[in-house]
Amino acid sequence: MGQLTGGDPSLLRRINSAVVLHALRGTDCATLTEIMRVTGLSRPTVEGVVEGLMEGGLVVEAAADEGGTRRQGRPARRFRFRAEAGHLLGLEIGPHRVAALLSDLDGRVLGAQAKDVDETASADERLDRLRGAVAELLRRAGVARSSLRAVGVGTPGIVDADGTVRLSTALPQWTGLRLGERLSRSFRCPVLVENDANAAALAEHWKGAATQTDDVVFVLAGLSPGAGSLIGGRLHRGYGGAAGEIGALHLLGRGATPEALLSTTDEPLHPLDEQAVAEVFALARKGDRRASAAVE
Repeated sequence: MGQLTGGDPSLLRRINSAVVLHALRGTDCATLTEIMRVTGLSRPTVEGVVEGLMEGGLVVEAAADEGGTRRQGRPARRFRFRAEAGHLLGLEIGPHRVAALLSDLDGRVLGAQAKDVDETASADERLDRLRGAVAELLRRAGVARSSLRAVGVGTPGIVDADGTVRLSTALPQWTGLRLGERLSRSFRCPVLVENDANAAALAEHWKGAATQTDDVVFVLAGLSPGAGSLIGGRLHRGYGGAAGEIGALHLLGRGATPEALLSTTDEPLHPLDEQAVAEVFALARKGDRRASAAVE
């Protein structure tokens, strides 16, 4: 196995490019001096990285009236991240539906498409429905697949780094599915597969309710309950990547099933989907004792 050292120029270029991009995405536009201050990189390094990013179409020089107060003398050059330089595609795979969401490179949603799917559907049937949702979304948005920079996929279960679902009790034929490999055949860009609750936690940290904190717990309620957690801004996966599989605790004899815990009657809640869970929470807000106990 080869070693990567601090002097590896290819590695350093990628790291420096990522650091500068992160800085530019966090502001409307910035001068080279401001980028240096935020990143801690030297001026020659910042100049080289910005030039490379401009050649790649990810950064552009801002107009003179963008993001700055006019001063006497020659104004400093300002640069901005080009969120319009491509698109991101988010895919959600669940027991009862599949969904696709299209955004620019800054996460601004441009369109979405969902399709219902039977919870007993095979893996092939579920993936066919997902591909159909993607095709319909891109067609309606007038976006070519070649403009996609990355595809993110949220799925129930424990997911390995290569996109293989190592274990999933929520979907038929899902355990052992090489999901990343299967979906990569439909795209020319990187396809990143993540546990759905982990993906939701990352999304809330980036654009949602958790932007102001690096320590987050996100609980995903539904047919396959799960949790995603960030500690210090980094995903906490636990041993074997199973840290958030709270819906599977009953398989280990630890407590009642989610269907029993969320029931407001003497029968297990079925189907345990988003609508059913939402109804339990609505009853709890109205003061229903059994619903309140179920939520607690």
